[in-house]
Amino acid sequence: MAFTHRKIINDPVHGFITINDPLIFEIISHPFYQKLRRIQQMALAQLVYPGAVHTRLHHSLGAYHLMCIAINELREKGVEITPEESLAAKAAILLHDIGHGPYSHALEKVLLKGISHEDLSLVIMHAINEDTNPNLKGHLTLAIKIFTNQYHKKFLHQLISGQLDVDRLDYLSRDSFFTGVSEGVVGYERILKMLTVHENELVVEEKGINSVEKFLLSRRLMYWQVYRHKTVVASENMLVKIIERAQLLIQQNNDSVKTGALLDYFLSNPSIDLKELDLNAYCNLDDNDILHAIKQWQNNADPILSKLCKGVLNRKCFKCQIQAEPITDQQWNIALESTKAKFPYNEQDLSFLCFKGTVSNTLYKNDNETIKILLKTGKISTISEIENALIVESLSAPVKKFYICLLNE
Repeated sequence: MAFTHRKIINDPVHGFITINDPLIFEIISHPFYQKLRRIQQMALAQLVYPGAVHTRLHHSLGAYHLMCIAINELREKGVEITPEESLAAKAAILLHDIGHGPYSHALEKVLLKGISHEDLSLVIMHAINEDTNPNLKGHLTLAIKIFTNQYHKKFLHQLISGQLDVDRLDYLSRDSFFTGVSEGVVGYERILKMLTVHENELVVEEKGINSVEKFLLSRRLMYWQVYRHKTVVASENMLVKIIERAQLLIQQNNDSVKTGALLDYFLSNPSIDLKELDLNAYCNLDDNDILHAIKQWQNNADPILSKLCKGVLNRKCFKCQIQAEPITDQQWNIALESTKAKFPYNEQDLSFLCFKGTVSNTLYKNDNETIKILLKTGKISTISEIENALIVESLSAPVKKFYICLLNE
């Protein structure tokens, strides 16, 4: 296919992003990809950070841009990457999040029980690879191998999915930009320049240690300050409870919940097998479908569903208490009795208005995906082995917190 001119996209985070290959353009033009415009990257974080309204498409293009930079840097250092491998890696990162459904992580495994967005991404990539469009059919085979880590050049997969991948480098920078939280700013340009390959694995040159350290700390700060801010936890749990309540009412043959639109299929089939899933239906579902339903349901006769929907629409979220210690029986009983006093419902109904849970984050895992450092001596070390107390003592320790959510009014 002739492709005589480039496409330029102006991105607020990275500046100009260049599309200079027909396959990349065909992927971006595909309806399955275009639906990412209608799925917010940070779900309901906008209720805390009003600027956080960027989409999965923004992030996907940003990650693609960083992949282009990374591949150029590696080539300049003598790493052999063929034009076919370069294009496949770019296609794979462009499609790495295509499996996300409405409100991204907030409703993952809720609309479709037990199915992750990674599983859906792979199924959708296969579907696009089998598309009748001759410019797509069969052209993603190598991209899928890299995405699933089935290609012999492991470092290409590590650029897509690893502890220092371009996915994380983009979303930290992007989420920081749109929330205004400066703690998330990372020096992604320097990190990319410090990347190289040793024995088929992605490593970081020793002089890049401080930049990597800053990246890891930024992830932790963003996780607890933004992604797991107590109001974000409360609002996204409210979103989950809305869908679960609607699913329950559908099971009880309550037709008042039906919207007459695409969402009804998913509310009625939450446990559908991935092999039986209607991909066209899934890729037509987005945030707008959920928001439309919530606006309808705020006037539903079911008082639980109505209260939850009004809570999301009017930012009257659950009261959320997050703490480092496990919830004691006394704390739980106080919360439960307080909810019972306000809402005289049965135990099942109360579970939608008062519940407890956990959130956790492991900043750095000492496993087979450790960040490896190429020392000036030529030897390889892991970042946790470097003489640095900050890394050794704090970065690999998991952090787990406990919360209670309850409706106040």
